[in-house]
Amino acid sequence: MELPASFVDYTRSLLGEEEYEKLAVALQQEPPVSIRFNNEKWKMQDEGLSAVHSPFDRVPWSSEGVYLDERLTFTFDPLFHAGCFYVQEASSMFVEQALRQYIKEPAIMLDLCAAPGGKSTHARSVLPAGSLLVANEVIRNRSQILAENLTKWGHPGVVVTNNDPADFADLEGFFDVILTDVPCSGEGMFRKDPVAVSEWSPENVEICWQRQRRIISDIWPSLKPGGLLIYSTCTYNTQEDEENIRWMRDEFGAEILPVDAPAAWNITGNLLAGEDFPVYRFLPHRTKGEGFFLAVLRKPEGETVRIRYKSTV
Repeated sequence: MELPASFVDYTRSLLGEEEYEKLAVALQQEPPVSIRFNNEKWKMQDEGLSAVHSPFDRVPWSSEGVYLDERLTFTFDPLFHAGCFYVQEASSMFVEQALRQYIKEPAIMLDLCAAPGGKSTHARSVLPAGSLLVANEVIRNRSQILAENLTKWGHPGVVVTNNDPADFADLEGFFDVILTDVPCSGEGMFRKDPVAVSEWSPENVEICWQRQRRIISDIWPSLKPGGLLIYSTCTYNTQEDEENIRWMRDEFGAEILPVDAPAAWNITGNLLAGEDFPVYRFLPHRTKGEGFFLAVLRKPEGETVRIRYKSTV
């Protein structure tokens, strides 16, 4: 894989020479394969693991996630089609930690950019009983895939929608939790998807961080005061990650919350110079996964303020 020169220069300056060289080596390796069991259908602790993978490595931050030694032909597996497990990138399973730590009572949750359904099926598995998940996808054909995967998963407390983020603004203060896995430049997908490499450019990064702020501005009014916004991307740069978190803190008065993460997990923290608020970045040379980024923000208590971000995108 030949990485874009601008990406190399920026990421080397962000991580430092030694860390960048380790990342570059990792990006030339095969990505790990991981699945997450549906314990309502096929319990990981019972026959599931011995049937699909032995010996196995657990995904440390997921109660039902495991790594496989190789990528299987999942489309030929009736258990896959029955919703007994979901093929999901391991680092994105870290969403579970935020939900388990902060959501203790039944909640109404919106997964805003939900297709194909990995995080939605996962969230539905760990939300308290009595919760409702609204899984949304703006692209129509992808929303149909989302609906199919959630149907296979089998939990009844789910609604699938096909709306633009701005459509939710009138549901003022409606959601307890919003997960925004926003469209990004996809740097964390480089070793899984050659198209992500060919489509990357500094200009696309610029478009992405502006689009991300527009999405957050559109959806912010529908979050309850005191509610949680979980922000995630699959990219490394600070423009789409830390700088957007800082912007939400300064623009909306959001509180940036910590998520419990043992040092043994080797999750990388804040890379933005002069800032130390908690964020969680998975770098493939340090953790067994791809380039996932996550931060958790709490909306301040009090009156909902409508804010519209003006961008050129």
